[in-house]
Amino acid sequence: MIQRFKRWQAALIVLTAALTVTLSNCAQQPPTSTTGANSPAAQTDTSTLVFGSGGDPANLEPGNIEDGNSIYVQQQIYDRLIDYKPGTTELEPALATEWSSPDNGKTWEFTLREGVTFHDGTPFNAEAVRFNFNRWWDPNDPNGFRDAGKTYAVWEGLFGGYKGSEASTLQEIKVVNPTTVQFVLKEPFAAFPAAIASGYFGIASPAAIEKAGKDYGIAGAQAVGTGPYVFKEWRTGDRIILAKNPDYWKSGFPKEENLVFRFIKEPSARLAELRAGSIDFTVDIAPDQLNEVKADTNLKEVRRPPFNVGYLALNPSYEPLAKKEVRQAIAMAINKQPIVDGFWSGLATTDAHFTPPSMKNFQDASLKDFEYNPDKAKQMLADAGYPNGFDLELWYMPVSRPYFPTPKPIAEAIAADLSQLGIRVKLNTKDWAAYLDDRLKSPGYQAYMLGWTGDYGDPDNFLYYHFGRGGTKDIGNWQNPQVFDLLDQARQTADQAKRAQLYGQAEKIIADEAVRVPIVHSEPLNAQRSNVSGWAPSPLGSESFETVEKS
Repeated sequence: MIQRFKRWQAALIVLTAALTVTLSNCAQQPPTSTTGANSPAAQTDTSTLVFGSGGDPANLEPGNIEDGNSIYVQQQIYDRLIDYKPGTTELEPALATEWSSPDNGKTWEFTLREGVTFHDGTPFNAEAVRFNFNRWWDPNDPNGFRDAGKTYAVWEGLFGGYKGSEASTLQEIKVVNPTTVQFVLKEPFAAFPAAIASGYFGIASPAAIEKAGKDYGIAGAQAVGTGPYVFKEWRTGDRIILAKNPDYWKSGFPKEENLVFRFIKEPSARLAELRAGSIDFTVDIAPDQLNEVKADTNLKEVRRPPFNVGYLALNPSYEPLAKKEVRQAIAMAINKQPIVDGFWSGLATTDAHFTPPSMKNFQDASLKDFEYNPDKAKQMLADAGYPNGFDLELWYMPVSRPYFPTPKPIAEAIAADLSQLGIRVKLNTKDWAAYLDDRLKSPGYQAYMLGWTGDYGDPDNFLYYHFGRGGTKDIGNWQNPQVFDLLDQARQTADQAKRAQLYGQAEKIIADEAVRVPIVHSEPLNAQRSNVSGWAPSPLGSESFETVEKS
């Protein structure tokens, strides 16, 4: 940490006169105590796993979240129709035992597991599946409670639109019998099973949703699934407490009686609590603390397979970002390689692609990143009509995520680079749930940092979600018909060589438009106490803890 601040010290001094830092969430900064007077005695209670999370979930309502903190908790409470084999992007049965398509991907039929009950004792069946999917898809579903502000934005991003929209991929949900459900699509979509296997779409108890109404999934209300752990309590800003599901359909799981999610926003504080033994395992350690983890014989480093992108979004609905040349100048002025070297300590790469390096088979190798050239960028701004720069609000995340483990100093480094062009950056942040919600409220933020960990092992999840129909609300509903057409074609094509060609073409246009500037692809660093076993971090960003135990 000390070395990192020194590295950017000179640039920050230059920036001081122009930079105003607004911390609207200062009151919610986490404690850094390592003694944890209110912490569970993690190492003395072998029946309770204590996980150090990067922050509170936005909510515990499936289908109505987009952030990893929410998905991580929901992975413990809910099951999905299909899951992923531990540590991979390979599908395996979950609440559905089989799935198939009789017409090359236009209709998908799922056979459901029998004898499963929700935590409230009500039965899981095809009608429960229809209930959940329909409230996400149908804006008129009375159980969707959209009049209370629920948006289910992830549905639109992954499946084009909601019921009644021409862009909607889903056309009909059919309950064939109590153990069989069909999804009829507008056109073939080979990755549909993988898409609904993503962590957003846990199946919740219809009875619990009807009982809680618009409050379902928020702090103080209920969250009822079929998963390995049962929700007990959510203490906002502190922890969520879960207990073993004694009727879990997977025999012998979960391994522990209790699971506690502690919310510790700062990576250094999470590591301090891990070393002190007040938590058992944690995620998103700052990369520059790798040697500290290695030096502690009570700890083990646990790396998550890299499958993400951290990006800077530039909203074209604001002047002067409406001009492509201005966005390109910003991309050209950010010295990405030193930023990545300085903040990720060798655990990350940077390039021109929005998709991660593991998807190189779907990338055009000829695509080159913007040259770092602040002089040329400054001239481009002048040619665009901004010789003296302009004011820009840049929002950074209040929590650490795998792609940006230390968001604030990274934002400061970006702001320092942009100050060379005369761009006067004001840094802002806010509560995590509000941060995510407000970016989607028109006109959205001018510029903001966020990232994406793949939900399934297909470039569709990175490119369609961020640049396809329904995926650009946060950047002023930016549209490029050619990109839409290329991404639609790639969805409907089974030929992998053809898909690679289509995605390569799309990424070239996307890079040139510079509405989401890729900053980093990282290898997230996690750590656990040495007496913890059974943890296999998923490349998809989160996983069930049903196999995790401690001795």
